[in-house]
Amino acid sequence: MSPMLTIAKREFRSYFDSPLAYVVICLSFFALGLMFFMLRGGFWQADRSSVERLFEYAPMGLSFLVVPVVTMRLVAEERRSGTLEMLITLPVRDSDVVLGKYLGALGLVLVLVLATLAYPFGMFKWPWNLGPLDMGPVWSGYLGLVLFSAASVAVGLLVSSFAESQAVAFFITFFVLAALWFFDNAAQYLSSAGGFWVGVAGVLQYMSFQSRLSGFWRGLIDARDIVFFVSVTILSLLVAFRALERRKWA
Repeated sequence: MSPMLTIAKREFRSYFDSPLAYVVICLSFFALGLMFFMLRGGFWQADRSSVERLFEYAPMGLSFLVVPVVTMRLVAEERRSGTLEMLITLPVRDSDVVLGKYLGALGLVLVLVLATLAYPFGMFKWPWNLGPLDMGPVWSGYLGLVLFSAASVAVGLLVSSFAESQAVAFFITFFVLAALWFFDNAAQYLSSAGGFWVGVAGVLQYMSFQSRLSGFWRGLIDARDIVFFVSVTILSLLVAFRALERRKWA
């Protein structure tokens, strides 16, 4: 097994060796269920066979709770415990360390994302059958969630590689992902101001995770949105790699 996969396996298992993974998964499902069935009238007021609201609320839960909690310890905890220096002096490449930790954290997030398949299949296939469900938007919605998760975990890893403690990493990741999510709302507000702010609104909307995901919810797969999330992922991992490399030679 390659060093990268060994580190990824170790990181993934470490979540389940503590209550962290179980608490995060249970709280996330509880919050998602409340929002899906109760917020803004809930699913029962929609009067149509659709799980679009699932894809509206799930990224918010990932941004505000799951990803900050999962990624805050990736590098910051290694630094606090003094094991980071030992890790980066082992005969493994820095890229293996970064990618291994990234894949371990992403694996846990994807387990949670895939577990939400219980909603469309449980409600519209078996054991209940609440009506015919168009699976096209469902699969495109999950594609969007996977791309969003990959980019968000990469951002969290980047923050953790610079933060001095888990708490700092958590709050910075929370605020960064919240900003990237609400850029679309800010863009709508600024666009009404006119003038210079219209250009600023265009930039914010281009960077907004929410606007990039909205097409996937409706079953529209745009190559530009895929390239955006992949670019954010790669750029964040490259900067995290450089941060680890700089520390190695400091």
